[in-house]
Amino acid sequence: MFIQILKSKLHLATVTDACVDYEGSLTISCDLMELAGIFPYEKVLCGNMANGNRFETYAIPGDPNCGQIILNGATAHLGNKGDRLTIMTFSSLTKEEAPNWTPKVLVLDEKNQIVTKRGISAPA
Repeated sequence: MFIQILKSKLHLATVTDACVDYEGSLTISCDLMELAGIFPYEKVLCGNMANGNRFETYAIPGDPNCGQIILNGATAHLGNKGDRLTIMTFSSLTKEEAPNWTPKVLVLDEKNQIVTKRGISAPA
């Protein structure tokens, strides 16, 4: 049996822009994606803390070290610049693997700078 378990989370990510005239997706600064273990084009679930909207889309890498979080396409209608999001990915694990699993969690400030890291090892 497999269960869906949190793989990674960007908590309190601030929307930096919204672009309706785009195919669709969520642009995330590539450095944040890499640190959180979010792959390009991976499905993400987002919760908007400003209005309660929840939506699924996919992540695309944005420019590094600039804190980009951009709502693209239809998702641009589900939030505004300045809204705070929780961005989550999930993984399928066996019930035997799940008790030893630790998700990667980044808590961000209003400029999408990292405040807290959990489940992320320091580089060697």
